[in-house]
Amino acid sequence: MKTIFNLSSKLFMLGLLVCTAGAGYAQTDTDNHQITVTVPNVALLDIESTGSKDITATFTAPTEAGNPLAAPANNTTLWLNYTSVKETLNRKISVSASALVPGVTISVLLAAPTGGAGTLGTVAGAAVPLAVAGTDVVTGIGSGYTGDGSGSGIQLTYSFAASDYTTLAESAGTTVTVTYTLSE
Repeated sequence: MKTIFNLSSKLFMLGLLVCTAGAGYAQTDTDNHQITVTVPNVALLDIESTGSKDITATFTAPTEAGNPLAAPANNTTLWLNYTSVKETLNRKISVSASALVPGVTISVLLAAPTGGAGTLGTVAGAAVPLAVAGTDVVTGIGSGYTGDGSGSGIQLTYSFAASDYTTLAESAGTTVTVTYTLSE
């Protein structure tokens, strides 16, 4: 009887072990898929204003002999908007003028960016006189955007000065095209 009990106990334990092992094994089924994300390289820039983007700057003649011309008031109506998607921080914005007006200095001061998000770069800290050769005015641009429209981005302040009376000449209106370029 002892043998039967031992054999029965062993069979019972073996059956219990098999049942328990089967209960611990749960069926699972998985599947997967891939998502490919593509982000384009973007470099967009424009100038925004609540009105016209064109500026008319008229110097005023003095009313008293011996006094200089009065410079036009600063113009603060334009905003520079841009979007950049770039892996590295090597984009920049430069400004250039199509021509210079003899005896007149036109300068632009860029305010810090307002609105948007990302790495919008560092603006030049002082007013930059316009030149035919491009001058960098924002450097270290990476991925970011300034927001769109007047009141977003970088406010531009143009100032005017009669800087060299030896080359200053009467003009019925010299047109200067100012170009901003976002580049590597």
